[in-house]
Amino acid sequence: MDKAQLKSKLSNIAWDVTQNKATERPFTGEYVDHTQLGQFRCVCCDQLLFESNTKFDAGCGWPSFNQSIDGAITEIKDTTLAMIRTEVVCSNCNSHLGHVFSDGPIPTGLRYCINSVSIDFDSKA
Repeated sequence: MDKAQLKSKLSNIAWDVTQNKATERPFTGEYVDHTQLGQFRCVCCDQLLFESNTKFDAGCGWPSFNQSIDGAITEIKDTTLAMIRTEVVCSNCNSHLGHVFSDGPIPTGLRYCINSVSIDFDSKA
């Protein structure tokens, strides 16, 4: 899918987040309090990113996961906003998803802090 097709597919905020590395406001995203069983996929290319059993309530205002699907995420050093963080992007299409932090629960100790607009959900019926 080319950029023009992708832009027409996405909402303005989803475009800004996934393509321009913006961030949705905390506690506003569709999947913050989401608890259904299923899978989360990249909104841009449909790549599988997270299983719902890895989602947890971090209280940070964004959907949080403690583990990604193997090979689905690429990590990039992010030094914007006078901080050192680790950005996470879809390994297939390079769309910005959010950031990963090392303050998550056992067993991984990771917290993938993901923008709701960068993911879609497929339920397990």
